Amino acid sequence: MVLSTATPDKTAELTWAIAQLFPAQGQWSEEEYLALDTNHLTEFSHGRMEVLPLPTFSHQRLVALLYRLLSGFVEERGLGVVMFAPLRIQLGQGKFREPDLVFMAAEHADRLGEQFWQGADLVMEIVSPNDPERDKVTKRREYAQAGIPEYWIVDPTEASITVLTLQGRKYALHGEFVAGETALSVLLEGFKVDVGDLFSEAST
Repeated sequence: MVLSTATPDKTAELTWAIAQLFPAQGQWSEEEYLALDTNHLTEFSHGRMEVLPLPTFSHQRLVALLYRLLSGFVEERGLGVVMFAPLRIQLGQGKFREPDLVFMAAEHADRLGEQFWQGADLVMEIVSPNDPERDKVTKRREYAQAGIPEYWIVDPTEASITVLTLQGRKYALHGEFVAGETALSVLLEGFKVDVGDLFSEAST
């Protein structure tokens, strides 16, 4: 470990000087956002940089289980590509999000990019207990406006999975599934998740 020899006041001055190298909130460009080299999860919304909290073990456990189920289903049938965060998804001009899980159909392979994907065909989000409105309201609206056909909201607090399907520019409820029920996809016919088994395995 390298210890700083600067005085507390000097350290504070240096930290502030580094912060001043970055654009002010609301003034970031897409180019500046995409050029940012960081190991933090970051999202971008119309000039504003949003730094996301690091996911918890239980959050990542759910992501891993769902990735295994979704990826296995998709790859076995050659339907496309499944990935997980961190991966930037462009929802439109000046808007980038990093869904927990994302699927792109094979016929849309031209929308896959090294820095980011242009939209997606299905996204999944694990609801954060600290800010449930972000996934249930804000991202529901944004993903619908971006034309993403299907959105799964996985809520550990409620032990539920909400499956939304796009109708026009808004999502309609396909189903809200709880323990004892099976969440079903509209887009990927035959893909299903036993809700009780998912949350039970995630807690072990």
